[in-house]
Amino acid sequence: MFCVNLAFCQDSISGKIVFKEGEETIPAEGASIYWLGTNQGTISDSLGDFELRESSNSKKLIISYIGFKNDTLIISSFKKFVHFIERSEQNNLDEVSVYERRKSSKLSFTNTQNTIFVDANELLKAACCNLSESFETNPAIDVNFSDALTGTKQINMLGLKSPYILISEENIPMIRGASQAYGLTFTPGTWVESIQISKGSGSVVNGFESIVGQINTELRKPFTDNPLYLNLYGSKNGRMELNTHLNKIISDKWSSGLYIHVNKRNQRIDNNLDGFLDLPLSDQINLLNRFQYTDSEKGWLLFFNWRFLNDQKQTGQVSFNPDIDKNSSMVWGSEIKTNRWDTAFKVGYVFPESPYQSFGLQTAYSIHDQNAYYGIRNYNILHESLYVNVLYSSIFNNTNNKFRTGLNITTDNYTENVDNEDIFRSDKNIGAFIEWNHNELDNLSWTAGLRIDNHNNMGTFLTPRIHFRYEYKNNTVIRFSSGSGRKAGNVFAENQSIFGTNRRIIINPDNGPFYGLLPEIAWNHGISYSRNFNIFNKNANIVVDYFKTNFVNQVIVDYEQEGRIMFYNLDGKSSANSFQITFDISPLPQLEIKTAYKNDKVKIDYLSGYKQKQLVPEHRYFINLSWNSLVNNKNQQWKYDFTMHYVGKQRLVANSNIPNGGYSQSYFIANSQFTRVFSDKFEVYIGFENLGDFRQKDLIIDWTYPFTSNFDTSQVWGPVFGRMLYSGIRYKI
Repeated sequence: MFCVNLAFCQDSISGKIVFKEGEETIPAEGASIYWLGTNQGTISDSLGDFELRESSNSKKLIISYIGFKNDTLIISSFKKFVHFIERSEQNNLDEVSVYERRKSSKLSFTNTQNTIFVDANELLKAACCNLSESFETNPAIDVNFSDALTGTKQINMLGLKSPYILISEENIPMIRGASQAYGLTFTPGTWVESIQISKGSGSVVNGFESIVGQINTELRKPFTDNPLYLNLYGSKNGRMELNTHLNKIISDKWSSGLYIHVNKRNQRIDNNLDGFLDLPLSDQINLLNRFQYTDSEKGWLLFFNWRFLNDQKQTGQVSFNPDIDKNSSMVWGSEIKTNRWDTAFKVGYVFPESPYQSFGLQTAYSIHDQNAYYGIRNYNILHESLYVNVLYSSIFNNTNNKFRTGLNITTDNYTENVDNEDIFRSDKNIGAFIEWNHNELDNLSWTAGLRIDNHNNMGTFLTPRIHFRYEYKNNTVIRFSSGSGRKAGNVFAENQSIFGTNRRIIINPDNGPFYGLLPEIAWNHGISYSRNFNIFNKNANIVVDYFKTNFVNQVIVDYEQEGRIMFYNLDGKSSANSFQITFDISPLPQLEIKTAYKNDKVKIDYLSGYKQKQLVPEHRYFINLSWNSLVNNKNQQWKYDFTMHYVGKQRLVANSNIPNGGYSQSYFIANSQFTRVFSDKFEVYIGFENLGDFRQKDLIIDWTYPFTSNFDTSQVWGPVFGRMLYSGIRYKI
């Protein structure tokens, strides 16, 4: 016991190794740092950072990096430092190149939580115009059209829709409340640096709303992004898009970035000849300005962002003219206009003499103003949100036991107008949390979290969550997770496709802060098996997941009776059981193949009986082939990606087309993309979506009579648009 405690009482030295490339400061990843005359050392990470225990036998620290001069430092204190290395004037070694293809999307084998890391290269495999289209090549997330009017794609995880997923941006909750319907289209794909997809109940640090998982996006950082990035995109469906990044390193500590996104679609397309636009006419301008301050020597990191969005959509019958036909009962049309303002401030401090100890503050404010009408119906929402998170991290006794604790404050004010009836609600919450991470160096780790919240409309409640990870023989990992989550039912904001129907809205019991509906509460339990192995001398891995979500209470969205949409509290059982098996292999150094099968059983006690949830396929198959040629001496390269989805049959509710209900047909949908990299600055891509040109027939129910009670655009189970060609260029310096 005395020896162990003595070892943990030793001081550590930490620092950053960097070098100059023109005016730019670049971290030295993989530099060797060791005590002279000992075998005690480490290497620097991707940011050039390292940490090394004090040596009792030496005070001289050697820094070695291929192509640079070796340096010897005499260490007299344990203050964190930044060291610049210089290039070697002589190089007597012949060049040796070692190639390994790094996966752009992979499950972490070291994280306690079941987390998939997706980098920017994965987003380049498809036409990722925005965040909602960034998951086409990832089997963990299902992507579907939300309706037959707006062209908006919605995502599902573990069989449940996005409101049950905590979607955050740089760990600040982002897609929630008023932005649930269209918010995923408000983050352009080129802005995204990486995505982390966590299955299961997630962490308590970011709130209590995560039920089936968390998706966190990291945006590009001004300090590391290209000074200039340009992306031009055009498609057969009439969409034109411009993305520009302008970054400037102001000093060795300050940097700033301006990100501009503009898209437009002005073609009226009606391929299925039902008289309605297949995709909306649209305009969007999206501006983001970021400021970054980094002082590694003193341990400070600061970000300040502001963003403005103006998004306009027009859809409906092809002949609709809003200047003449708005709210008329002769020509059916719709306009959705959104203005949104976001600002965020984040500051972090790492104690230089105790690098395991840090403090953080996150604040965010947003105002989301949407005005929309659908035929003779209207839905307007103004959502004002404030978020504050104070976070402190340290250790219990040693670095094998780390903890995070802090305080969340959230305020949401909603003002809605539904079919000319005003509704106002204010949600205020304060919550405290603690999360303990235990990591044994051999094979066992776990994370246990608990938070307590006081909500003005939901009362005081606890949210427990736990994750276990066990590694067996360095190539097999078994994970288990369990935890609860809850959320308020924003029935109109989360289900805006109901306004594209003439169904009568019925809310039971229709009184109280959440329209009389109880908060949604669920427990999620999951188990996962992951294994790396060789087959025919090729690297491969297999992942098997099973997650079960049981609702204590749920707001049921009931389409079972034609002509009405009902919202009511669960009375009985509701569960989502999701099984997935994923297999990856690289049969050739330049080729990666990923396959997956998913089975989702989502069953609910409706008033009419216990049934599979409508429009949720029970079976899905997925395959992705990704091939890259070797880079030649001119930095030129070919890239090819092919993705195919099989979507099984889905339960359909009774309507005038199918009076007794039934099932949709199953179908395949395939996407493909070629990219030619001409240099490290310029590349061109061309791609196809829905190569087989499969389209759902009878997208709109009773489209010939859009003002009768049977008219419905929400029953979409397949592709809205047929085969689509797109192309674009990317330029960066």
